[in-house]
Amino acid sequence: MRREASTRIIATLGPSSSDEAAITQLFQAGADVFRLNFSHGDHADHAKRVAAIRAIEQKLDRPIGILADMQGPKLRIATFAEGKTTLTAGQRFQLDLDLTPGTAERVGMPHPEIFAAIAPGQDLLLDDGKIRLRIEQCSQRHALCVVIAGGPLSNRKGVNVPDAVLPVPALTDKDRRDLAFALDQGVDWIALSFVQRPDDVMEARKLIQGRAGVLVKVEKPQAIQCLDQLIEAADAIMVARGDLGVELPTEDVPPLQRRIVRACRRAGKPVVVATQMLESMISAPTPTRAEASDVATAVYDGADAVMLSAETASGSYPVEAVTIMDRIIQRVEDDSLYRSLLMAEATRHEPTGADAIAAAAAQVAETARAMAIVTYTTSGLTAQRVSHERPAVPIIGLTSSLTTARRLTLFWGVHAVHTADARDFDEMVSIAGKVAVSHGFAQPREQIVITAGVPFGTPGATNILRLARV
Repeated sequence: MRREASTRIIATLGPSSSDEAAITQLFQAGADVFRLNFSHGDHADHAKRVAAIRAIEQKLDRPIGILADMQGPKLRIATFAEGKTTLTAGQRFQLDLDLTPGTAERVGMPHPEIFAAIAPGQDLLLDDGKIRLRIEQCSQRHALCVVIAGGPLSNRKGVNVPDAVLPVPALTDKDRRDLAFALDQGVDWIALSFVQRPDDVMEARKLIQGRAGVLVKVEKPQAIQCLDQLIEAADAIMVARGDLGVELPTEDVPPLQRRIVRACRRAGKPVVVATQMLESMISAPTPTRAEASDVATAVYDGADAVMLSAETASGSYPVEAVTIMDRIIQRVEDDSLYRSLLMAEATRHEPTGADAIAAAAAQVAETARAMAIVTYTTSGLTAQRVSHERPAVPIIGLTSSLTTARRLTLFWGVHAVHTADARDFDEMVSIAGKVAVSHGFAQPREQIVITAGVPFGTPGATNILRLARV
């Protein structure tokens, strides 16, 4: 099954898309990677979805990626005596460690780590930013605030602390249990939530031990301050605009999105744009014009993938959402302006033979009017390097590792194929030609570009570039 689009689609699974038939429809509509959201559902639910995905993969003989999204630390207020209250701008309101049911004047917040990090003059955001409090006085046990933006507030609403680095790990005890389960299930990517510093990524890497790719979600202002280090530490980055838009002014999010995408493009790391992309399709069969433009903007910027959340997890039109997103992507990629914008961003190369060959492959394919670039890859790095070049032709990633093939489904333009390893150079050329024809990328007598490394099976040893006729 060949994709016409190069930008990948991640679809979140949930009540609207849990069984094998529904997931098959999403895959056939254009979804390349499926997200398991560990903020919802139990391990049994996720195990059923993994089993369904792997059954579809076997039936269709196409690798499918699975992204396990960790919940991360969730900070919440406690409860109110009457279940809720209403805050008015200008009033005083206290948060403290006392878990006695709250009133109109105070409520408990069972997070001593927050009180240890905050200072007068900083803001606290409650209920996804709907309530804004400014701290006037604080101690290790309380924060007396003035209400800047009021409204109704009910039990256990979330707390965001945009102005402080909190001494909390990115992985909670729940996350560690979820992570161990996800790795045992054989997922391909682990998404880390609420990362604040590179050390959070290093901690996760020690636990993952190379069994899955590490995707860092940028959703905290503190992550922006160390963005380059996070990109270097991660295998991929996600612009998680939901919480980022809560903790930062709304007008800051679009330029930050573009900055993050460009930084990842320069570094050669895959980047995903996520949250509220086709939000209205949770309940409507078509998106708004603004949402279509939002998806198009991410594609024009050169994102590797765009993600659907509630649209496919709990919405009424999950297949339609994927279908329309795929159509928008294809329309943008057919626009001549798209290539111009992709090539306007300077590609940073490492002084290695592998990077030189990847760059040359893209140039040779364009000059020789080849139909595809075929990369032989063990670890996926060769295909990733060629994807980094954003060539004008499709990339076929041939690998003898099913794990690598599944992980490559996140990469821009890569059509991953799990195949037997070549025994010698002639067999390599033969396999490349047969796959290019059988998967619909080339016709007999047309040309393809082949990259590989000798000796075969050595990760990172790309040292061959061949222009071959099928």
